[in-house]
Amino acid sequence: MSVLTRDEAQTRAKLLDVHHYAIALDLTTGDETFTSRTVVRFTARTQADTFVELKPAELREATLDGRPLDPETLEDNRLPLKALTAGEHELRIDAVMRYSRTGEGMHRFTDPTDGETYVYTQLFMDDVQRVFAAFDQPDLKAVYDLSVKAPADWSVLANGITTDLGDGHWQAATTPLISTYLVAVAAGPWHSVRTEHRGLPFGIHCRRSLAPYLDPDADEIFEITKQCYDRYHEKFEEPYPFDSYDQAFVPEFNAGAMENPGLVTFRDEFVYRSAVTDTERQTRAMVIAHEMAHMWFGDLVTLRWWDDIWLNESFAEYMGYQTLTEATRFTDTWVDFGVMRKGWGYDADQRPSTHPVAPEAVDDTASALLNFDGISYAKGASALRQLVTWLGEKDFLAGINTHFARHRFANATLADFIDSLASATERDVHAWADAWLRTTGVDTLRPVVTPGEEGTYTLQVEHKGSRPHRIAVGLYDLDVADEGRHLLLRERLDLDVPQSTPQPIGKRPALLLLNDGDLTYTKVRFDPESFKAVTETLSGLPSPLTRAVVWNALRDAVRDGELPPTAYLDAARTHLPHETDLALVQGVLAFASAYVTDRYVTPEQRPTALATLSSLCRDLIRRTEDGDNPGLRLIAVRHCINAAAHPDTIAAWLADGTVPGGPELDPELRWRVLARLAVLGATDETAIAAELARDPSATGQEGAARCRAALPTEEAKAQAWEAMFTRDDLSNYLFTATAQGFWQPEQTDLVRQYVPRYYEDAVALAARRGPAIADAAGRWAFPDYAIDEDNQALGQACLRDADPIPALRRKLVDQLDDLGRALRVRQS
Repeated sequence: MSVLTRDEAQTRAKLLDVHHYAIALDLTTGDETFTSRTVVRFTARTQADTFVELKPAELREATLDGRPLDPETLEDNRLPLKALTAGEHELRIDAVMRYSRTGEGMHRFTDPTDGETYVYTQLFMDDVQRVFAAFDQPDLKAVYDLSVKAPADWSVLANGITTDLGDGHWQAATTPLISTYLVAVAAGPWHSVRTEHRGLPFGIHCRRSLAPYLDPDADEIFEITKQCYDRYHEKFEEPYPFDSYDQAFVPEFNAGAMENPGLVTFRDEFVYRSAVTDTERQTRAMVIAHEMAHMWFGDLVTLRWWDDIWLNESFAEYMGYQTLTEATRFTDTWVDFGVMRKGWGYDADQRPSTHPVAPEAVDDTASALLNFDGISYAKGASALRQLVTWLGEKDFLAGINTHFARHRFANATLADFIDSLASATERDVHAWADAWLRTTGVDTLRPVVTPGEEGTYTLQVEHKGSRPHRIAVGLYDLDVADEGRHLLLRERLDLDVPQSTPQPIGKRPALLLLNDGDLTYTKVRFDPESFKAVTETLSGLPSPLTRAVVWNALRDAVRDGELPPTAYLDAARTHLPHETDLALVQGVLAFASAYVTDRYVTPEQRPTALATLSSLCRDLIRRTEDGDNPGLRLIAVRHCINAAAHPDTIAAWLADGTVPGGPELDPELRWRVLARLAVLGATDETAIAAELARDPSATGQEGAARCRAALPTEEAKAQAWEAMFTRDDLSNYLFTATAQGFWQPEQTDLVRQYVPRYYEDAVALAARRGPAIADAAGRWAFPDYAIDEDNQALGQACLRDADPIPALRRKLVDQLDDLGRALRVRQS
C-alpha cells in the first residue's frame, strides 16, 4: 500500500481546491462488503497529473467529467488522474468496500449478547480510503453530504443531524468545511438518550445490550458534557461550530475516543458493566472534555500536516484536564495526570524512538501514525501547562482566540500558532517553542542545599538538560504537634531554572521538593535529608498533587536504577495504607504490579515482592471494612487478585460470588479471578466455558479468550498462538485479550519456545493484517517477561534483518528498550 508523503501532499494542495463530497453508502449488501458511491467536485489550478485514494474490494466504475477511467489503473490505493486540466472537475467513483474487524475504516461488529449488528467508521490517517474515495490529506478540507441506506430497524448517526427518509434511507445535514479524516458514520439499532442544551441537540448512544448500564449514568454523562460545553464557551470567543453533539459508545474501538465533529466515538468500555472507582469515572469525564476541546483544536482549526499533531492532541489533553478541574466536581484531575498519564510521556521520551513534541518534518502518514504517543499527549500537555505558568492564562487564552479567528475552518501550523501567541504577549514565545517543542528528552532537576550564616541555607538547582523551567519549590517542616508524622508547608517559592543566583531558603526544611504543584515537565531528585523525610512521612504531605510529584520521583529513580525496586514496594507498603486519594493508590499499585513485581525484581525476589503487595492489599481491604470507601476497597481487591500466589482465597471468593464484607463479584471481578486461577493452574476449560455461558457478552468473550490463553498447558498455549498468528480471524479486541493471557511471569519456562517464534510470526502477521493488529502484536503479544539477553538479541536481529512494517517496528523498538531497562534495573 502506498502511503502519502509530505511532499506529495504539499504538491497536491498547491494543485487542488476541493469543494464538495457527495457520499452514498449502502450497508444492506451483506456481512462482508458495502457499496460506496462518491462524487467529488474540485478545482485544479493548473494542468497536472494527480491521484485520488481508495482501497476497494472492487472498483466498479470511475469517471472524471463524464469520461470513464480505467479501473485497472488503480494501483495499491491510488487511482491516477492523468493530464488534469485547469478548472472545475467532477469525479465519480462506484466501489465495493470491505468491512473491517480491526477497528480501521468501517468496523462491523455483531453483539454476542443479542445478535444485533453495528457498524461505525474510524477514518483516521489513511483509513478514510477504506470507506470512500478521497483526496486524503488534512489540508484539503471540503463540505460533505452523506446519505446512507441501512437495514430498516437501524438508526444512522453522522457529523450532522440525520433525517430518516423512510425505507432505511437516511440523510445527514451538510457539514461545514472539515478534513477527510473527520467524516464519521455510525449505524445500527442504537439505544439512544437525547436532550438539548442551549438550543443544541445532545445525544448519547450505545448498543442495545448496554442500555441497562448506560441509562443509570446518562445524567452524569450529560452533566459533564454540558459543564464542559459551557466552560469552553467562557474560554473561547468562537462558538461551538457544528449543528449537534452526539457521543456514541462503540464496540472494539482502538483508541480511547475520536473527535469526529458532531459525532464523537468512544470505546464502549466507558459504559460500565461492573463497579468502577470515582477515579475511573473521572477518566471518562476527562475523555469527554478532551474530545470536546477538539471541536476547536483540530476540527475548527486543523493541522496542515501531521508534524503538528500536537496542535490537536496536546491542546485537547491540557484543556481536558484543566477544564474538568474548573467546571466539574472532579477538582483534582491533575493528580491523576501526574501519577498516571505523565509517566507515559516520561517513558516515551527516554526511548530511542523519542521525537520532539513538534517535529521539524514528518515524512509520510505511516511515520505520523507512530507519533500518537505519550509525547504528543502527556509531554505536550505538560509543556502547555508550563507555558501557561510562564505566560499567564490571560495572555494564553488571548493568543488562542486570535488563532481561532485567524484560521477558523482552515488549517494552521506551529508557526501560525506561535505568531498568534506572540500577538498577545511581550514574552519571546518563539524562543520558548524552540526550547520546548523542538527538543527531545527529559530534563532532571536536583537540589543542592548549602549552609550559610546563622543557621540559614541556600538552594542551588542542578539542572541536567536544556529547557528553561518556572517551578515552585516546596519547603516542608515536620509537624512537631503529632511527633513528626506529618509535614507542614512552610513556604512555596517561585523559581526560574536555570538560576542566576542561589535562592535563600531560611532554616533547613525537613523536605525540599522541586516542582511542587507539578507545573513543569522534568524528573526531580531529592537531597539526602529530603529523601529521608520522604521515606518516613510521604503519606503525611498535605496535598495529593505534592504526593504525586514525590511518587513520580520515586518511580523515575527506580527506572533509572538509582532506587532499588524493593524500596519502592517498601514505600508503598508503608504509605499507601494511609493514602486518601484514589488516583494515587491506583497509580502506585499499577506501577508496583506491572513493573516492579512483574519485571524489575529478579525471579528469586518475586515471591517476596508479591507477598509484600498482597499484604498491602489486605491492609487496604481491612481499612475499608466499614464500607465508607468502596472505591479504595475495589482497587485493593483487584490488586489482591492479581498478586495472589496461591489459589485458595480467590477461588473461595469466586465460589461464594463475593469477597467477605463485599464487594459482590460482578462480571469484571469474576473474569479477573478466573484469569488468575488460570495462570496458577487452578481452573480448566470446563470452568471457563461455564463462566462464558453465565456472561456471553463481548466482554465475556474477551475474558474467556484471556483465560484460555493463560492456562499453563502446552495445548492451551499452542491453540492461543495459532489463533493469534495463523488464523487471522480474531478481531482487534479478541487478539488483544488472547495476547494478554499468553505471556505470564509464572510461565516463562512453559512458553520459552515461543520467544524466537514471536519475531518471525509477528512480522508476517503485521504485514498481512495492517497497523492496528501490528500495534496490538507489538504491545500485547511481545514476550516482555522473557527478561534476558537472548530475547534482546532476537529482537535486535529482527529489527536489523526482517523489515517489520513501521507500526510493528516502533513497538519493537520501544519494547526492546524497556527490556534493556529491566535488565539494567535487575543488575543495579
